Amino acid sequence: MKFFENELIFIEVEESEIPWLKIFTKEPYKEFSQCPKLVKEEIWRTIDIIEHQMLSYYNPTKINIASFGNYMPHVHFHIMSRFEEDSYFPEPVWGVKQRESKLELESFDLFLKQLYPLL
Repeated sequence: MKFFENELIFIEVEESEIPWLKIFTKEPYKEFSQCPKLVKEEIWRTIDIIEHQMLSYYNPTKINIASFGNYMPHVHFHIMSRFEEDSYFPEPVWGVKQRESKLELESFDLFLKQLYPLL
């Protein structure tokens, strides 16, 4: 689901047990080094805002930020709040499930509502 968009990037929500957002470039650059300086700055600015907001709202064990793009060769970054009790911790969310989890987190919808005006 698309959550936010401006002239350089857009942000999608990844459906998951953990708070997880993905930032994409609007233009389909394959590699970060191919992005214009303004796009790079917008990505870093947005990652910084999202990370700070996730830290203050959820108080996670760790924030994970990842960029792979092997299946989707379009520059994008994953920003995820991780918790010791989540299903995969300490493994990556693409790794081997460690346990069944029943995280009880603050409302993600409220988080998004508070985040939107900061972007």
